[in-house]
Amino acid sequence: MNIRQRAEELERQVLSPRACRSAASKGRARPEEECGVRTAFQRDRDRIIHSKGFRRLKHKTQVFIIPEGDHYRTRLTHTLEVAQIARTVARALALNEDLTEAIALGHDLGHTPFGHAGEMALNQIFAPGFKHNEQSLRIVDILEGGRGLNLTWEVRDGILNHTGPDRPATLEGQIVKIADRVAYINHDIDDAIRGGVLTAGQLPEECLAVLGRKHRDRINTMVLDLIETNQSGAGPIKMSPPIQAATDKLREFMFEHVYVGSEAKREEAKACYVVQRIYGHFLEHPDDLPSEYRERTLAEGGERVACDYIAGMTDRFAIRVYQKYFLPLPWVEPGF
Repeated sequence: MNIRQRAEELERQVLSPRACRSAASKGRARPEEECGVRTAFQRDRDRIIHSKGFRRLKHKTQVFIIPEGDHYRTRLTHTLEVAQIARTVARALALNEDLTEAIALGHDLGHTPFGHAGEMALNQIFAPGFKHNEQSLRIVDILEGGRGLNLTWEVRDGILNHTGPDRPATLEGQIVKIADRVAYINHDIDDAIRGGVLTAGQLPEECLAVLGRKHRDRINTMVLDLIETNQSGAGPIKMSPPIQAATDKLREFMFEHVYVGSEAKREEAKACYVVQRIYGHFLEHPDDLPSEYRERTLAEGGERVACDYIAGMTDRFAIRVYQKYFLPLPWVEPGF
């Protein structure tokens, strides 16, 4: 047996009967020769990590738009926190940690510049509508490298269904869906307190009494609850009713005090304006698109291509594009 086959055999021996095993994957849209070292899900993880879309996450908004401080989360650090939480739960439940990690690392690839503000802006003007989870799938299926990453069915399913009403088909994907919420609720509280949007004293007492008063305690409570609640090995991945209720209440509090109408969101209207103006510009001037995007306009339409290009931008690149087309540039004397 080669190294991959030994890893697959270890999965058969060690993982829970409910785990998704690499050798049992539903496969890829384009068949490929198997790697001699890595399992299918390990290859997917590596492809995501080495993608341009993954690297761009470091300059995309989580909550605070273009934060000046060094310690605020970006979309990349959020992704890494989700992966860490999800892997911990998957390992404890003897599920496939490689599959879990691949889904977690790829789940937010489709996020726009300026976070949910950019998503809202594109959704308002792009006729078919825009959802970041669908764009994440589009990136790994089509856009990255010009032909996508050709990921396995299980990773693609987990990426698509990490948010929204549908449940991922695998338990590993279900873990990521919950880990995403565990991560952003808690780290957004941390960032909001650091940014002066919240004080610790404003957090709802009934939630703190159940989940804990410190950042690390709340995450620990949620993670341990996920492990303990799902050790019986029946049904979908879920929290216990008391922890779920406290988590939902804390999330509602964050929407009321941070995610909507707070000081952290005071630049959102400007961000939406920037996204919509540059979208309109590329519809009117498709020749300004990069060559690889211009080539697709005849087959897919200018609206789809402009949406793809803008969705892939980082915050600062979107601002540079806006400045280029809508603000006067200083005259530079020849020779300087």
